[in-house]
Amino acid sequence: MTLLKRKIDEFLLKWKDNPHKMPLIVKGARQIGKTESIRNFARNNYKYLVEINFVLQKQFKDIFDDGFEVDTIIKNISLKRPDSEFVAGETLIFFDELQECMNCATSLKSFRLDGRYDVICSGSLMGINYQEIESNSVGNKEDYEMYSMDFEEFLWAKGYKQEQIEDLFSHMKTLRPFSQLELEVMFDNFREYMVLGGMPMIVNSFVTNKNYSGTLKMQRQILLDYEEDITKYAGGLDKGKILNVYRKIPVFLGKDNKKFQISKVAKDARNREYAGTVDWLSDAGIVNICYCMALPELPLKGNYNPENFKIYFGDTGLLIGSLDEEAQEDLRNNKNFNAYKGAIYENVVGEMLLKQGFPLYFYRNEKSTVEMDFFVRDKDSLIPIEVKATDGATASLNNLIDKEKYSDIKYGIKLGYKNIGFNGKFYTFPYFLAIFIKRFLREKI
Repeated sequence: MTLLKRKIDEFLLKWKDNPHKMPLIVKGARQIGKTESIRNFARNNYKYLVEINFVLQKQFKDIFDDGFEVDTIIKNISLKRPDSEFVAGETLIFFDELQECMNCATSLKSFRLDGRYDVICSGSLMGINYQEIESNSVGNKEDYEMYSMDFEEFLWAKGYKQEQIEDLFSHMKTLRPFSQLELEVMFDNFREYMVLGGMPMIVNSFVTNKNYSGTLKMQRQILLDYEEDITKYAGGLDKGKILNVYRKIPVFLGKDNKKFQISKVAKDARNREYAGTVDWLSDAGIVNICYCMALPELPLKGNYNPENFKIYFGDTGLLIGSLDEEAQEDLRNNKNFNAYKGAIYENVVGEMLLKQGFPLYFYRNEKSTVEMDFFVRDKDSLIPIEVKATDGATASLNNLIDKEKYSDIKYGIKLGYKNIGFNGKFYTFPYFLAIFIKRFLREKI
């Protein structure tokens, strides 16, 4: 497998160089490349790596049984693996699948105070009982949440250089339209990314083979693996109900309003019976929840209805993989992404926003006369983002910007198969520039 450049690479280097660093926990959904990124970092930056996987090497779970002193833990590891090398300042200890060994989290305080060895833990959000890990390691670790590959990482995988990606942002920042060739090439790349998603194994297969062969099978296997993990890790919640919700996501996204309704999950289903199921899927990194704002005004937090929301897949490729055979053929052969009620575009834009650190919010008034796909904010205003699958009207966007009652909204953003433009009220950008929205709001001229 070709080594893929990831954004965590730069973060890990900065973490290593910090003289006051704490043990690091890298968390994220399954199969997004956590383990490979950490191993690659270790190979390039340490003389010695001691890696323990608590799923594959269950015999190491008892290394903490004699206490949490670092020397005791090191002695117990060495008894089980005599060839391990522990050299102060030159060794990285990597505890993988942390969720399988809660005692490991308790040991992090000892490693922090001792300071001789760098420690990274990794775990699937699906299996991490994070409240338990928090209580076991509060104040003694740093967290990094990792996601599947974003569109920029996908471009890296395809061989694009950083200066080429900087040029894309330069167009956005200066509102300089792309040439027709630039637009066509980048839209082709973006459509590939939508079909594939950002799971490293799938992206790697595509860039290596230069075709989609086998990628749908891989997507469907990941979907099945997630189902298996739900039955393994769901704890006290009703696993059947979580699976019901998980399997129905494509159904809701295929509807015009895309709103999630418990009553449609199963016959006679009630909200209270499904309490916690959607949150569990979100905490596991499998889905992204987008809440309906009570009013389109600041602040965003606290101004939403927790019972009115949409659910998107955390990785758009998995949404594609969940569709039926006919939809697959239409997407892959005809590039017909509009057939699915705009859900694919909404899903990928929501994913791009979340990966930049934006929580997801939408708005629909009671009469459905004003609807907006997403909202973000800059330092002093609320910004509506409209995702256009077709070149239709923008009545809601104009309403929100023009009407005095929406005083927090000063301008908006429209994403579509369009070139760059600004009409004095809203910016128009091609979809692929959505990866830069946070940076654009910070640096715009």
